[in-house]
Amino acid sequence: MSNTANLQHLCTQVRRDIVRMVHGPASGHPGGSLGCTEYFVALYNGIMKHNPKNFTMDGKGEDLFFLSNGHISPVFYSVLARAGYFPVDELKTFRKIDSRLQGHPTTHEGLPGVRIASGSLGQGMSVAIGAALSKKLNKENTIVYSLHGDGELQEGQIWEAAMYAAGNKVDNLIAPVDYNGRQIDGDTDHVLPMGSLKAKFEAFGWHVLEINDGNNLEAVIKGLEHAKTFVGKGKPIINIMKTEMGFGIDYMMGSHKWHGVAPNDEQLQKALDQLVHTGTVGDY
Repeated sequence: MSNTANLQHLCTQVRRDIVRMVHGPASGHPGGSLGCTEYFVALYNGIMKHNPKNFTMDGKGEDLFFLSNGHISPVFYSVLARAGYFPVDELKTFRKIDSRLQGHPTTHEGLPGVRIASGSLGQGMSVAIGAALSKKLNKENTIVYSLHGDGELQEGQIWEAAMYAAGNKVDNLIAPVDYNGRQIDGDTDHVLPMGSLKAKFEAFGWHVLEINDGNNLEAVIKGLEHAKTFVGKGKPIINIMKTEMGFGIDYMMGSHKWHGVAPNDEQLQKALDQLVHTGTVGDY
């Protein structure tokens, strides 16, 4: 079986993790998590240089990742666990009392793989820029990655950070945007139209790349590998990654309504029936 096929099986299992995790406490954000699964699986399984067995907060000598739209923590936790940062069985504790797996990632519980709290939207790019600059000062040949929601780009801090990154040639930063066109209150074009993100980031001085199908694993891998070829060329890099909220589960796709709603027992079973894999990766 090819590595891509193995990773595709892992995508299916991560989606199974997501729906089971949010079902357990009847709380969480499945829509964006399902939509970003291919990105996380690709990033932590070949794209990013990282060391899950020896996690440190400073991450010296490693690539770093910062999740800005922290409400999609289920996909983040699932991929971290299945990459070896902490036991897969711990996914059962999602959003439970005294769990390290809070609804939005936090740092005081000491969960390996999590370097910032990201409950407040708009802050992740600033943190990623700071980390990227520290990597430059330490003369590391490493990359800082982040992820942002398209609705999150309605936050002003994002654009201050984008201006700063270009002005200071932070060219070891790759900052994809989950461009699914939906947020908690509806379609992004109805809540607050943002026009052309490509034109905006180009005007701000970024290398702008596009992944036209962010739910196609091979396309995501190819897009991220292509982004890496622009590292060190004087500009920060953005991948505008088109995804479908709720991807993989028919009744969740095509609507913003599953942004932050957990499936009930019947809906969970229906989802699991659709997420069937034949690989060796097992449920928790």
